[in-house]
Amino acid sequence: MLFEEEAKMNTESGKPAIIPGDADGSEMLKRIIHNDPEMRMPLGKSPLSPEEIELIKEWINQGANWEKHWAYIAPENNIEVPEVNLDMPVQNEIDHFIYKQLEHMELTPNEEAPKEVLLRRLSLDITGLPPTLDEYDDFSSDSSPMAYEKTVDKLLASPRFGEKWAAFWMDLARYSDSKGYEKDLHREIWKYRDWLINAFNEDMPFDTFTIAQLAGDLLPNPTESDLLATAFHRNTMANDEGGTNDEEFRVAAVMERVGTTFEVWQGTTMACVQCHSHPYDPIRHEEFYQTQAFFNNTQDKDLYNEQPKVFTYQPADEKKVKDLLSWVNDKLNPAEKLPEISEDFLYQQKEDLLYSLGYRKVEAEEFQDKSRFIELVAHDQESIWQVQDSSWIMFENVDLDQVNAISLGYASVYGAKVEIRLDSMLGRIIGEGTFGITDKSFPRNRPEDWKTLKIPIEPVSGKRDIFYYFKKDKSFAQDLIRVDWVFYHEKAPLKDKYPSNIQAKLVELSNAKPIQTPILKDLPKADARKTYVFERGDWRSHGEEVNAGIPEIMGTITNQEPNRLDFAKWLVSRENTLTSRVIVNRIWEQLFGFGIVESMEDFGSQGIPASHPELLDWLAVSLQDDMNWSLKTLIKKIVMSQSYRQNSTTDAQKIKKDPYNKYLSRGSRTRLSAETIRDQALAISGLLNKKQLGPSVMPYQPENIISFNGKFWFPSEGEEQYRRAVYTYWKRTHPYPSFVTFDSPSREICTSRRIRTNTPLQSLVLLNDPVYIEAADAWAQRILKESGEDIEKGIEKNLQLVTALKPEPEKVAVLFQLYEESLAYYKGEGKDLDENAKLAAMRIVSNAMLNLDEFVTRR
Repeated sequence: MLFEEEAKMNTESGKPAIIPGDADGSEMLKRIIHNDPEMRMPLGKSPLSPEEIELIKEWINQGANWEKHWAYIAPENNIEVPEVNLDMPVQNEIDHFIYKQLEHMELTPNEEAPKEVLLRRLSLDITGLPPTLDEYDDFSSDSSPMAYEKTVDKLLASPRFGEKWAAFWMDLARYSDSKGYEKDLHREIWKYRDWLINAFNEDMPFDTFTIAQLAGDLLPNPTESDLLATAFHRNTMANDEGGTNDEEFRVAAVMERVGTTFEVWQGTTMACVQCHSHPYDPIRHEEFYQTQAFFNNTQDKDLYNEQPKVFTYQPADEKKVKDLLSWVNDKLNPAEKLPEISEDFLYQQKEDLLYSLGYRKVEAEEFQDKSRFIELVAHDQESIWQVQDSSWIMFENVDLDQVNAISLGYASVYGAKVEIRLDSMLGRIIGEGTFGITDKSFPRNRPEDWKTLKIPIEPVSGKRDIFYYFKKDKSFAQDLIRVDWVFYHEKAPLKDKYPSNIQAKLVELSNAKPIQTPILKDLPKADARKTYVFERGDWRSHGEEVNAGIPEIMGTITNQEPNRLDFAKWLVSRENTLTSRVIVNRIWEQLFGFGIVESMEDFGSQGIPASHPELLDWLAVSLQDDMNWSLKTLIKKIVMSQSYRQNSTTDAQKIKKDPYNKYLSRGSRTRLSAETIRDQALAISGLLNKKQLGPSVMPYQPENIISFNGKFWFPSEGEEQYRRAVYTYWKRTHPYPSFVTFDSPSREICTSRRIRTNTPLQSLVLLNDPVYIEAADAWAQRILKESGEDIEKGIEKNLQLVTALKPEPEKVAVLFQLYEESLAYYKGEGKDLDENAKLAAMRIVSNAMLNLDEFVTRR
């Protein structure tokens, strides 16, 4: 039994399973020693041994004291660093913990790896990019005692750091540029990815990092950055398929957020608890829904338009909008000016100014609710598509005090009618109009001719909900109407008293296209949702109502009515026992290939026990108390250790006693991630575009993949296709093929660890994927240009970019032989295949170098 009170209370038989201090009277012991196999426990299994029975009996007689699983017990604040007797160099406390375990196993750590190997290891681990030849030379020739630490500091300060570490967090955040499910339409959320990169580069403390992502919107006076951070939980999938129940998929997203939060920050499996109490850890069914209450009050509800959103601009557009806004503001009468124009929330300032002047244009797709028969046009989701008669869209709290007409921008093949109703779908009609036919068809599903329908409305006072109720005209069809925008005409708008040049600037301001990022935002208190236990996890079967709270095993939140911000703060408080352990474990896995707890997604009773529990606790306490949650400081602490610096060579004894190197008897040797392998090829070849941030890019993909279910992939041009892998467009139903081959997830759900495989397909990707062919070609050109007539020397020099160490003569000789054989082929029978025989031959060699084990392995 998981719960102490249940074990000591009366069971269905009316007798307690355990009577503390009375083993012989306890029903549990009687059932364990019962002679009848149908009554004896464990049922259907072999009986316990006499030693096991005696141990249980002794435990009950001693009082049957319950003990929490180690993960739910707070670490000691003054963990003693062990003394070691091994005659090996020690750099910091980490080595003491590692060496003590090795000493116990009768193993000794390896000597330090060669400097070149260490430099490649550090560079790939910290920035995800390999060193250059100049960097190898500089590091090798620097004999100062501080050479290693200076290199670590330089790499940690590199802007490439954030790109590398954001990629691992994006797996946890299930980041994608598409929404998932069958339609898997585009989602504009790359600003969250950029927020991540900046957060890692700025070394945002992990407690701040946590609170921003889970509750940045609830902070006092949240900034645009705080709101962008909350997109972490808007990465949940959304179902845009016509006819689906929006509430069903809203609930699914909220439940997924609970499971993801506990996996990411607590290393705890919670998904099963939505259906029943946890079978292995003491977490009750109703406690899942108490935690769900923290997330159940957000405004998002599986709408196409992804509301709520924060609107921002790219740098160039931001300057343009700010300049325009400033110019217009300067021309206004003092009473109509904005008090000041700042860069934060520039879009909202623009909207406030336009609204106050009576220029009230609203994008039609920004409705607050809709019928099931409204969709957005898939190619850009910037206009609504009325797919059946009697469908509707609704806008909340529209100020109609001075409005005398409403215009709609539309396109239609069949014509249609619209009724403007107040407060409900069948409310009072205050205006109606007829859409004409604008064209015979929409080529490529994109209207070419948009027209305007202006509808006078009855006088209405105050703020009201408006429903636009669409009906067929003379023809019934599925595609009756497209609506792009709605404009509210005021009787005497302030804008009309200004000259035409100012009004033209207002139109220009209105047309400036913002970046729309979905965020978290709570409903007003008056509209707050109630949260119920779902019987067996069925969202339609409401059980008892519950209030926000956390599982009892994890502690308590002191506030009587805690909200999502209180929950986020609790996660990184001293009262929480798990968060610092979990993030330390994640960082450790990124640097060594295995976590101290290998099952990073599960620290519970079914997880894999920690290899170095005292070290995990010591690092967790240090991260909070000494490092002030600085992940860069934690990473530096780990890579500065002698344990990290070990050579990765091994012997039979170490393979026997430490086969997977969980105890670090040697330097770790792991296969690189899909992103790092691609970035490394581009960097070595000289193709890598080091531009940072911005919209996701689309490198080459085979035509048969990008045309499936409608073309969605439009290859980026020029250097954009050579940007780092972290910027590659991520579509859930069509993940980038070479990433999938090297074990990247689809990101439909949170992924705590990638399972590394070795398959023939990986070699085929490196040999044939256009990215690696182009990289091989660019690298070959550079080798030929640099080496002149001494091709063998050129191969030797460039091979070090893969091997780190000066390559063995035998390896260089084999590659030079490959060059000569290939050259002979392209000059002979293959002369029609490539007019430049030397380049073709060197391309074969560089492609072979990109297929070496050293290229795909970090050692």
